[in-house]
Amino acid sequence: MGVENNSIEQNTNGATSEHVEALLEAARYGDIEDVISLASSGVSLDSEDSMGRRALHMAAANGHLNVVEYLISKRVDLNACNAENNTPLHWACLNGQIEVVKKLILLGANVSALNSHDRTPMDEAVTQGKMPVIDAINEAAAEMELTNVTVS
Repeated sequence: MGVENNSIEQNTNGATSEHVEALLEAARYGDIEDVISLASSGVSLDSEDSMGRRALHMAAANGHLNVVEYLISKRVDLNACNAENNTPLHWACLNGQIEVVKKLILLGANVSALNSHDRTPMDEAVTQGKMPVIDAINEAAAEMELTNVTVS
């Protein structure tokens, strides 16, 4: 007797591709309850699809700050790269998600990360004409510098 192959793919943490797809869709549409429910059922919040997209990419791209904050509170990889080496910060910049951009930078997202087109998140904002995003990046970077200054 041979072992039957399960037709549903499983990723390394045991979540099926259907679970991962459900997680990414919940993050994409800002459905925090479904994100929490899937995490409670054992789906890793760092699960990725075949294109390397994770829940944080989807929430960041679509401006769902509450989902972004939840995912980060659960210690997901802030600088995870998809198949094209885009980080969640790249996607937030591309889509003009100012509050998400600020939050990601203040929590330590790599503003110098290069994607497969050798572009940083700021380069992507410039390319798309997202001037308010550039202002947000500069504002968050300045705030980070002020936070790290010690007064003697």
